[in-house]
Amino acid sequence: MLIIMNATATDPQIVRVKERIEELGFTAHDIPGRTRLAIGVTGNKNADDRVYLEGLPGVLQVIPVTKPYKLASRDMHPENSVISVQSVKFGDGNVVMIAGPCAVESRDQTLRIAEQVAERGAQMLRGGAYKPRTSPYSFQGLGEEALKILAEAREKTGLPIVTEVVDPNTAALVGNYVDMLQIGTRNMQNFILLKEVGRVGKPVLLKRGMSATLDETLMSAEYLMAHGCHDVVICERGVRTFTSHARNTLDISIIPALKRVSHLPIIIDPSHSSGQRFSVIPHALAGIGAGADGLIVDVHDKPEEALCDGPQALPPVEFSELMRIAKGVCNAMGKSIGQ
Repeated sequence: MLIIMNATATDPQIVRVKERIEELGFTAHDIPGRTRLAIGVTGNKNADDRVYLEGLPGVLQVIPVTKPYKLASRDMHPENSVISVQSVKFGDGNVVMIAGPCAVESRDQTLRIAEQVAERGAQMLRGGAYKPRTSPYSFQGLGEEALKILAEAREKTGLPIVTEVVDPNTAALVGNYVDMLQIGTRNMQNFILLKEVGRVGKPVLLKRGMSATLDETLMSAEYLMAHGCHDVVICERGVRTFTSHARNTLDISIIPALKRVSHLPIIIDPSHSSGQRFSVIPHALAGIGAGADGLIVDVHDKPEEALCDGPQALPPVEFSELMRIAKGVCNAMGKSIGQ
């Protein structure tokens, strides 16, 4: 349910509404609006529960929310959410550029690439510390050593950091080092992990599962939000289909579809959707044109030596070309991209 308070509602009236929600065994969520306060309610089982709240002083209206994802729904939160990661804002109408190596391989490699993407306009740095790989023999990441390297890269470049969390036991540890936590595609429906990451208190980048529907993706976002994290950004990274000309099939259609039903920002990962360097830039531009709120791109200055996903990584010179063209597309749309 969504409770709309009168513009003249007093603080004691708002407190009483929240108390009543808790007395009923439900959970209250503040949803600030431009003109009045709304209170989201989760845990209620049917629309008839609204009769217990409609008559309280200060309440203007109680609206049932029919979507299975309550907190992620526009029914609960009609306005677009703007998610802040330090000074970087997702969902404010512009396009955020996240760039960096797929994996932290060494201190020198990471600092070198961080400086190169920062010089070319990236607003955030990506880099994997823990890598869930299909093969048990592939590079699995440097763990906490990589987190320390990422923190140093942030200190040198000023770029906020996003990296993946792969298990509940390291969620708090990762949160101590970085500015945004990432849930990878293989863990989108790892609900125990989602609960733990939701409690960390940092913004989360949630990658869509490789075969997940729109509703399944938003239900995973709901897990995060129900456990304390309301700063969620969705990432479309391609879905598994019959194709052989790309690693995955970039689902451009999910961008307007998600924006229609949810207030959460959505970005595109053209590197993992493509899997091949030659089509990363076209995928990125398609995402911007469809209304994506940002991009997350693999960049490596020695892709032939990369320990993870070298074929899809853009060398810095090609990242410069992406930024050049993307700025033109954004300008045509009345948006900006990058620093």
